[in-house]
Amino acid sequence: MNWARLRAFHERLIEGRTEGWEPGKAFEYLVLRAFDLEGATVKWPYVSTVSLSESGGETEQIDGAIYVDGLACIVEAKDTAATVDIAPIAKMRNQLLRRPSSTVGLIFSRGGFSRPVTTLIKFVAPQTILLWTGDEVAHALKHRAFRKGLNEKYRRSVEQGLGLHDVLENNT
Repeated sequence: MNWARLRAFHERLIEGRTEGWEPGKAFEYLVLRAFDLEGATVKWPYVSTVSLSESGGETEQIDGAIYVDGLACIVEAKDTAATVDIAPIAKMRNQLLRRPSSTVGLIFSRGGFSRPVTTLIKFVAPQTILLWTGDEVAHALKHRAFRKGLNEKYRRSVEQGLGLHDVLENNT
């Protein structure tokens, strides 16, 4: 799927016309494919065993991983018109605790984030979790700017300790 088709796919997703896709999977695909089109190495959704010492041990579902510009990121994509609450933040924080400390968590929410999330995200250190709103995803699709947005968000997180940097601030 090229950029034009991906943007058309995004429009159908917003309109709720994603026949043949399991709930949430279309948004996951859109985010990962956009990074893929920009040259990132993408690991598509996968299941990881949490406890290797136990046969049939617990597993975790990861929406994807992205490797680009020296960053290693795991992805959580929430395809809902409602704002996301703190549960995905807590889940991501726990997933990051089991990974190298340089791993970055990316949470994409088509409906944005609740006020408690925007407060909590300031206190997840030492883990780095960067939040992406639906408007930011739409902007990045239009301008083919997922890598640029990721780098801006990461730089802002390093410099100011903010996981919720709106990449649209300087673009409106």
